Amino acid sequence: MAQVTVTIAGRTYRIACAEGEEQHLEGLAASYNARVEEMRATFGQVDDLRLHVMAAIAQADELQETRKRITALTEEVAMLNSAHIYRDERLGQIEARLAAGIQRAAEHIEELARSLNGAGQV
Repeated sequence: MAQVTVTIAGRTYRIACAEGEEQHLEGLAASYNARVEEMRATFGQVDDLRLHVMAAIAQADELQETRKRITALTEEVAMLNSAHIYRDERLGQIEARLAAGIQRAAEHIEELARSLNGAGQV
């Protein structure tokens, strides 16, 4: 098991993580530290615990909004895929009708050609 050392709000923490996840964990810690520092800049010197709670709630809110957006986009993609399937089915029906019409026209042309050829042989 790997370990990384991160600094959040001026305090250093040693955290265990899976091999290969060190950079990811460092990035998460840096993101959280930036949020804490943003809160500190906005609200001034606040109790550290309160500052951490505010930062955690802000990130949780952002996560919840992102999840809502993902859900909405997933539903939109499903709707577009459904419309795409309907459009493909409708296009298939139109193509089949068009092919049948062309077939009928070709048969009619052949019939006319035979009748014209037969009329000239009399």
